[in-house]
Amino acid sequence: MRKSAIVKIFAWSAFLIISSAAWAAGDPVAGEKKTTMCIGCHGIDGYRTAYPKVYNVPKLGGQHNEYLINALQAYKTGARNHPSMKAIAATLSVQDIEDLSAYYATSSSK
Repeated sequence: MRKSAIVKIFAWSAFLIISSAAWAAGDPVAGEKKTTMCIGCHGIDGYRTAYPKVYNVPKLGGQHNEYLINALQAYKTGARNHPSMKAIAATLSVQDIEDLSAYYATSSSK
């Protein structure tokens, strides 16, 4: 009886881990639809090149997925301090963060 309980607990734990990993992956297609809030600052390549000291924001395309997720979560919780980013991150759900991160991690030029 004790062995079967341990097996059941292990099976459920494995199921939950796999399920949460699949959900947490994010959907790049859904993320692309949510980029309008990002393009205003992060999508102005010509302006960033012409005026690097005035308008200095990082490119998002090609960043690591985990980095983007951690950065957005840090803005959302206030661990990172930038007024515009804090305001935007506050409106994002966990799924929004996952989707946006998945999109920008698979995109090299945006």
